[in-house]
Amino acid sequence: MTLPASAIDLSTACWFKSTYSDPQGQGDCVQVATNFRTSHDLILIGDTKTPGVHLAISPEAFAAFISATSAGEFGTI
Repeated sequence: MTLPASAIDLSTACWFKSTYSDPQGQGDCVQVATNFRTSHDLILIGDTKTPGVHLAISPEAFAAFISATSAGEFGTI
């Protein structure tokens, strides 16, 4: 049984930032945690400017988002 996203202990999340994030940390910084993929079937996405607020999506949805972004379906981001 998979626990709901609200039951995840976020203190154990292993976050990494997008390579497009501002290297000085002054701009938009997207962060992703994939270490809950196996245990909860979830990928977490967050914004470093808004700690504690995260989006939890399925690995399939995340893969579709990455594919669509790479294909330019959302324009220039």
